[in-house]
Amino acid sequence: MDKRGFEIKVDSFRKIPNPYKGAPSGDSQMYTAICDVKNLPIELLDWMETNPRKQNIRSGVAKKIKTSLLENRDFHLLNRGLLFSAQDVTYNNYDNTMKLVFSDPEFHGNVDGGHTLRVILENRDDLEYGQQYVKLEILTGVEGIFEDLAAARNTSTQVQDKSIANLRDYFDLIKGAISAEAFQNRVYFMENDDGDIDVGDLLAILNLFNIDSYHEMESFPVMSFSSRKRCIDSYINLYEKFHDSPENPYVKMKPVMVEIFRLYDYLESKMFDYYRVKNPSGKYGSVSGVITPKDAKRQLQTKFYQNEIRHGSPNGFLFPILGSLRALLVEKDGRYAWTHDPFDILDRAGPDLVCTTVERSRTLGNDPVKVGKDTGNWQTLYMRVKFETMML
Repeated sequence: MDKRGFEIKVDSFRKIPNPYKGAPSGDSQMYTAICDVKNLPIELLDWMETNPRKQNIRSGVAKKIKTSLLENRDFHLLNRGLLFSAQDVTYNNYDNTMKLVFSDPEFHGNVDGGHTLRVILENRDDLEYGQQYVKLEILTGVEGIFEDLAAARNTSTQVQDKSIANLRDYFDLIKGAISAEAFQNRVYFMENDDGDIDVGDLLAILNLFNIDSYHEMESFPVMSFSSRKRCIDSYINLYEKFHDSPENPYVKMKPVMVEIFRLYDYLESKMFDYYRVKNPSGKYGSVSGVITPKDAKRQLQTKFYQNEIRHGSPNGFLFPILGSLRALLVEKDGRYAWTHDPFDILDRAGPDLVCTTVERSRTLGNDPVKVGKDTGNWQTLYMRVKFETMML
């Protein structure tokens, strides 16, 4: 392959000086840039031999990237971006153009972010200029350490732990519980498996109802929202300690697992209705963090059962509200059981739960992330559900 130069219009560019003083000019250098996703040359796909990870655009990873690209703001912050190895990098201050020069396909090209690059190039026609940006990191002079670089940048502890757990059959408990559900084949348990639901998402949701770990109001499962990896680690640790024995909280939870996933979807579909009960003329779609497709032809769906919904609600709202229903669980004869019909209680308390959460988000600067981490809000919602059961 001949030497190739790519000129890319960027919105910002910076050279990160080599920290070793007096380093030769040929030593490694680092550059960062931000560019509009519509300005990436499609020919970059010709230089993918340097990426050691196979890209599966049907995988759950790719589908999550697509969702982030098309539905979230600040893609350049939410996505770790693209890493390239190049022979040379130059920048033209007059027209804000960065030029990358690739000469050796064994060492130059995309090193990390292959899924991101392919997803962007396949879906950016649905975006307008100025709507989404991506971060670029470019390294030069790394040919001598290239193999170590590629290996290091393509390692994910969460992926490794999850994959190992799957190979050891730790997830058979979950697979068995959902074996009759319509979404079972959409769940992926290893990196780059087909599917659009990460097992980590399931574990984060199930962690909300772990009454062995979260008893009454002694503590709250905030980590379900803040750290999916910790939820995966917690599940693995409990499985390695108890295996399939009755002491494992997830064995105890098995009778209610499917209902938990149905509750998640039910809540997603009812968020708008609950909000309007307390705000008859309010616009839920204008609440910060709520997603409303600009294209009327693109229909949002609930996570598990793919029911059509008008608006997408942020996890910072959904997780604390869903987690409040933990107040309805007790352990009977070594199994979790509901004290009341959770769907009925959700309908009764839902309007208060949603409006309390939205108002709390507003007091925190219209930030769903902050409200998702706010223990006080989790406690308030839990108490509201408890009160509802006392009224029956």
